[in-house]
Amino acid sequence: MRGIWKTPGVFPYTLALFLNAFTDLGHKIIIQNTVFKIYDDQTQIVYTAILNALILLPFIFLYTPSGYISHRFSKVSVMRYGALAAVFITLLITYSYYQGWFWASFVLTLILAAQSAIYSPAKYGYIKEIAGEKGFAPLNALVQSSTTVAILSGIMAYTVLFETSLSSPYRDEADILRQIAPLGWLLVAGSMIEFWMTARLVNKGTSSGTRFDIKKYLNGYYLRKNWRLMRRKREIFDAIVYLSLFWSISQVILAAFGAYAKRTLGIDNTIVVQGLMALAAFGIIAGSFFASRMSRHYLHKGLIVAGALKMTVMLAILPLTHNLFIIGAVFFGFGVGGAMMIVSLNSLIQMKAPQPHLAYILSGNNWVQNLFMTSFLILTTLFAYAGWDSVTLFYAMFGVSAVLTYAVTGRYKDYFLWLIFENLLALRYNVIPVHTHNIPKNGAVLLLGNHVSWIDWILVQIGVERRIRYLMERSIYRKRFIRPIMELGEVIPVSQNGAKEAFKNARKRLQNGEIVGIFPEGSISPDGEIGTIYPGYRAIASAEGGVIVPFYIDGIYGSLFSRSKGRYVPSAGWFRRNVRIIYGEPLPIDTDPHTVYNALTRLKENYGTQQA
Repeated sequence: MRGIWKTPGVFPYTLALFLNAFTDLGHKIIIQNTVFKIYDDQTQIVYTAILNALILLPFIFLYTPSGYISHRFSKVSVMRYGALAAVFITLLITYSYYQGWFWASFVLTLILAAQSAIYSPAKYGYIKEIAGEKGFAPLNALVQSSTTVAILSGIMAYTVLFETSLSSPYRDEADILRQIAPLGWLLVAGSMIEFWMTARLVNKGTSSGTRFDIKKYLNGYYLRKNWRLMRRKREIFDAIVYLSLFWSISQVILAAFGAYAKRTLGIDNTIVVQGLMALAAFGIIAGSFFASRMSRHYLHKGLIVAGALKMTVMLAILPLTHNLFIIGAVFFGFGVGGAMMIVSLNSLIQMKAPQPHLAYILSGNNWVQNLFMTSFLILTTLFAYAGWDSVTLFYAMFGVSAVLTYAVTGRYKDYFLWLIFENLLALRYNVIPVHTHNIPKNGAVLLLGNHVSWIDWILVQIGVERRIRYLMERSIYRKRFIRPIMELGEVIPVSQNGAKEAFKNARKRLQNGEIVGIFPEGSISPDGEIGTIYPGYRAIASAEGGVIVPFYIDGIYGSLFSRSKGRYVPSAGWFRRNVRIIYGEPLPIDTDPHTVYNALTRLKENYGTQQA
């Protein structure tokens, strides 16, 4: 992530996004804390839910116009004029504070949210322009982290200033607003600096000649068109639904926690209440960095499952404890899990979306998320009126999170399995994939390489986004504790008697454009040297248009998992062993064993560091 700061325009872009979130949240915190001070129980839950819904409604109704504006005009121009609009809106908010107009300030939340709704597709669409494909995940993590820091600092700064500004007794909302009115000038200052930062952005996009037809907007034509764009790729639409569920769960938890803290925990200080919830933002920061680290080779979808699982566990604990330290840890853990999901899912959407449709899909993403969140908040309001307390709402969100975890596990279970393997190996091995660009992004690939340890099949997968389907000796495959894992990874068992069926299965996978991995030496090397390459792989290497990619594993010989008689760690420090997997240039699919052997030998001579 450190290198992303060298990209021109990243600093003003990140600071502008920070200030945008900081200012929007600042006004919300002031109104929300006022509600907390004046109202209790279900009434507090209802007003907090309505406040959050006002922030979301513009993202629903301005979905089509915001996508059009982001596509029609350069994204920098949209951000620049949006920041200028925020200056005037915050001036109106400040005036309403001084006048003690609580309901006017409440409604101005809607106006400020409308500015954000138009601003949002442009600010996220700009990531692809400024970072390119390779910078997706790091810049997404940086954007998520900076936005989260803005949320965190906004919560704490405006809550502390809110509490310290209440120097006199108050009777109603108007008394509170008049006492905290000077805080409005902080909102104005933040908007002005944000506008200054947008003026420094590098404009890499161009304007489109597309025109907006108001009749098509009113009759729902644009909505139906954009809906079809989102549904065109199932993985994109599912990612949008998963994100929507996460944010919906978060909205309900945040809406209900204030009443829970006031009634069940006996806390009436907004600094304590907001501070506990702010720990979720700390968790998002930590989770964003972890997600960026785990996606350094490719976008790791296993993080989606891990994040959802962590969220579900945290929600199971929340209603069971009154200990503030445990509650703080729960919010932190919830944030970590959430970040692992949202960084990965946002990156997935941007990578899979075609560039001409990106603005519309991002706008649609916002629309679906906010539709979900608003629906959840409406249900929260109705359930609160019906007498549901905050604990009941917590259990309901635990149930929704469990369903979400089940759904993402079904889609990304194999990635999650490899995530576990990779993190376990990382405790002892520093695995460095080299030249992964030699593996085609699609089409049939037969991976052939040297075999020096029992964990080679894990090492070769690290750094390769596409899933590798290995051929494995059936006697090993059938072991009680190994078979479930091998079935999850779709490993192809092979034996002397069942070789014909195994080869048929492998051929079919190649014909379907998948990657099949084979260790053509047939057994683990006892001395670390490249052994005889047997021609058995040629029985499956018949996919038209496919290629063979040779690989060489360097550095694992001498480890606990190799057949070396001695144990040593070559220049890797005291605790971790450096292991490199070097992928060679593609060879024709019908390459003979002698040529494959020579290719592996060249990889060893050119890149190998370990001598047997």
